[in-house]
Amino acid sequence: MSNLFFASALLPDGWAEDVLVTVEDRGRIVSVAPGANCPADAERFAGAAVAGIANLHSHAHQRAIAGMGESSGEGSDSFWSWREVMYRALDRMDPEDFEAVAAQLYVETLKAGFTAIAEFHYLHHDRDGSAYADPAEMGHRAIAAARAAGLPITLLPVLYNASGFGGTPPTAGQRRFIHDGAGFARLTDALRGAYGDSSDVRLGIAPHSLRAVPDGLLAESVAAHRQGPIHIHIAEQRREVEDCLAHHGRRPVEHLLETQPVDERWCLIHATHMTETEVAGVVARGAVAGLCPTTEANLGDGFFAAESYLGRGGRWGVGSDSHISVSPVEDLRWLEYGARLTSGRRTVLAGGPRRSTARRLVEDAQAGGAQATGFEAGRIAAGLRADIVVLDTNHPLLAARKADALLDGWIFAGNAPLVRDVVIAGRAVVRDRRHPREEEIADRFKNTLGRLLG
Repeated sequence: MSNLFFASALLPDGWAEDVLVTVEDRGRIVSVAPGANCPADAERFAGAAVAGIANLHSHAHQRAIAGMGESSGEGSDSFWSWREVMYRALDRMDPEDFEAVAAQLYVETLKAGFTAIAEFHYLHHDRDGSAYADPAEMGHRAIAAARAAGLPITLLPVLYNASGFGGTPPTAGQRRFIHDGAGFARLTDALRGAYGDSSDVRLGIAPHSLRAVPDGLLAESVAAHRQGPIHIHIAEQRREVEDCLAHHGRRPVEHLLETQPVDERWCLIHATHMTETEVAGVVARGAVAGLCPTTEANLGDGFFAAESYLGRGGRWGVGSDSHISVSPVEDLRWLEYGARLTSGRRTVLAGGPRRSTARRLVEDAQAGGAQATGFEAGRIAAGLRADIVVLDTNHPLLAARKADALLDGWIFAGNAPLVRDVVIAGRAVVRDRRHPREEEIADRFKNTLGRLLG
């Protein structure tokens, strides 16, 4: 048992002061006592504590090329032209390179205030497309990087089989991703054998998209994986919607809901282009919408229908996706700003009069992220993981603020780093903004990029 003492904390029933949190050895909260005295053996935290937010969509290898797709090409530049740049950048990345890049990302993730990550992992094979001796080689590297950082990880091996609707053969740039059903089963079996009982690892699957996984293979893979999260890219770009209509006669989300047993295990990544009927269908199934506003803005995808979806009680969370920004603050802020820009109003997603916009966004993202990753977390409450973020209430941007005003300051008052401490499973992994391995991991990352990009 260990004791953590917070000057203030956001609990399920509101803000409290002098909060004592007792944590058992595997990192679950045993008890929460507001208005307590601080025991002599407690670790003290002076700021404002909130439950952490899970980063529910990550492509770790893309951290190596963040910001490198910003030179205009010939003709119209879009997601599809950016994708070719990304494919070329993968040509040199070996397992050691990938682990170095992922470890740097995961340290950044923690320091930003995320307390878990869902790795949508599709870099499976060697550079020529041949299989590694261990089919889970690159998955092992992702988990090793997460453990080096101290970040809980939900590993979602990606099933990628085709380059377009109708089973179009994959391109050369996709050779490191491709699996058939049998190969994918070998991969997932190897991962379950290695990590099935781990407290810091959750395993799920990620059929890449409707265009990359034909209907029959999608149904087969879903039926074979009856436990763990299921994540899928869906309706991210308008061209994807048009291609799906041409092939299936239905829009992507409509087709998925018609053909697959979508429920609370599912996380629909992006879901940018939905009709009101599709919005209602996703909400009714209890799935999570995985929103990545900074990446969606960077790629020109469009704005998610946030006001309609949240107004219906839809579940959602945020992810940093391509990692051009690794910040729950920026993604939550841009979700609200997108709603403001399309509606011409302010505090659109607050959820009612006299409510803190930031608190609504933070609490929804905590709950949706926990559901999408499969970690029992997202609140400071008995029985849940002690994954906690502490805001620096001494920072000028949070000066003289209390309770929900602290959250509004964190999300909307600027871009200064306001996360001071991060606790994972009851253990501080970031203290006074410092991760104990950040210099070592950063040096390895910089050396790796020198080889990859030089």
